[in-house]
Amino acid sequence: MMASKPGASVRSVPRVVSRFAAAGIASALVLALTACGGSAPAAAPAPENPIAVGQYPDYYPAEYKDLVAAAEKEGGQLTVYSNTDQENWAPVFRDFKKKYPFVKEISANNLGSDEVFQRVLSENATGSSPADVLVTNAAGAWADFAARGDVLAKYTSPELAKVPEFANLLPGVTAMSADAMTIAYNTSLMTDAPTGLSSLAQQAKENPEQFKDKIGIRDIKSAFGFTVFHSLTKNKPETWDSLATILPLSRPESSSATEKVLAGEYVASALVSAAPAFPVVKDSAGLFKIALPDDGTVVLPRGLGISAKAPHPATAKLFMDFTLSAEGQQAIQEGGLSSFREGVKPVEFTYTYADIVKEVGEENIVSVPYEKVSAAETAAFTERWNSLKK
Repeated sequence: MMASKPGASVRSVPRVVSRFAAAGIASALVLALTACGGSAPAAAPAPENPIAVGQYPDYYPAEYKDLVAAAEKEGGQLTVYSNTDQENWAPVFRDFKKKYPFVKEISANNLGSDEVFQRVLSENATGSSPADVLVTNAAGAWADFAARGDVLAKYTSPELAKVPEFANLLPGVTAMSADAMTIAYNTSLMTDAPTGLSSLAQQAKENPEQFKDKIGIRDIKSAFGFTVFHSLTKNKPETWDSLATILPLSRPESSSATEKVLAGEYVASALVSAAPAFPVVKDSAGLFKIALPDDGTVVLPRGLGISAKAPHPATAKLFMDFTLSAEGQQAIQEGGLSSFREGVKPVEFTYTYADIVKEVGEENIVSVPYEKVSAAETAAFTERWNSLKK
C-alpha cells in the first residue's frame, strides 16, 4: 500500500466519469460536433503555470545555485528515454524551459516500457548512450536495472522531503506521476456502468453471450499486464473470483484497446491507464467512459532516474527536481498524468492521486511496488491465470 497521501483538500470525483463541463461541451459541439465525455471532475483548463525563474524554495541547499551554474555550462540540451507520450511531456518540457531559459532542446523518444533499459544498456555496451534521464512505469524492470549498481546517478532531490513517501521508489529513482488503472466501457453496450471487476464479472455472468470475446484484458505476457494484475491479485486475492468469470470471455491485448471499446468490438477493457483513456472519453460524445474500480484500483507510479553516464548530469538533476516540485507537478497534471503533490489545480479530464483516494478510499488503493518478483511467484501466478482462461 502507499505509505501516505497528499494532505490537500480533495475535489469530488464521480465514480463513473460522466460529468460535462458546460463550456467544454459548447466548444466541442461548435468545433467538432462531438460533446465532451466525463471528467473527474469538470473544470476549466488550467492556466499556464507561473514559473519562478531563478527562484527556489528555502528548503533547497545554499549550493543549489552551483548546480544551476553547472547545468548552464552543459549546452542547454537534455535527452529523455521514456515510454511516455509526447502530449504528456509537452507542458512539462515547456515549463522546464521557462524555469531554465538556457535549456533550448529537449529530446524525448517513446519506447516500450522495458525497451528504455534495453536501449541504454546496449548503447553503453558499444560506446556511450545519449540518455540523460530514464522514465518508465515498468516497475519490475526498474528493480532489475537499479540492482546493477552502476547504472544510476546517486542523487537525492531536495523535493523528496515535500512529497509523499511513495515518491521515493528506489535509491536514485523517484515517481513522476501516480497513474490509476481503470475499466473502460462502451456505454451503448453495457446495461449498467461497471464499478469494478466484480461488477463487470457479475454482468458477464448474467449474460455470457453478450460478453463472449468482448472483454479486452491486458496480456500478462507483457511486463505491464503482468505487473498490474499480479499486484492487484496479491493485494486483493478476491479478485481471482472475478477473473474466473472474466478471463474465459476475454481476449488478451498488448495495449489499452480503447479504440476497440469505442468501436463496439469490445464491451469493456481492463485494466486501462487513465492517462491514454481520458482523451478518448473527451472526444467520444459519451460513448466511451472509464471507472475507477471500487474493489481495487491499481496505482502505478511512473519512475524517473538519471543515467550514471548522463552527458548532461547537472541538467538532468534539475529536471528530476522540477518534476517533483509544485511547478512540475502542475505541468504533469496538465499533460494528463496523475500528480501526487498537494495544491495541484484541477485540470479537466484528469485524476490527481488525491482524486483517486477520495473516490475509492485508501483501503482500495493498490500501489505497485518497485521490486523484483521471484521466478516461483511469477510461475504460480501465470499458471493460475492460464488455468482460468480455459
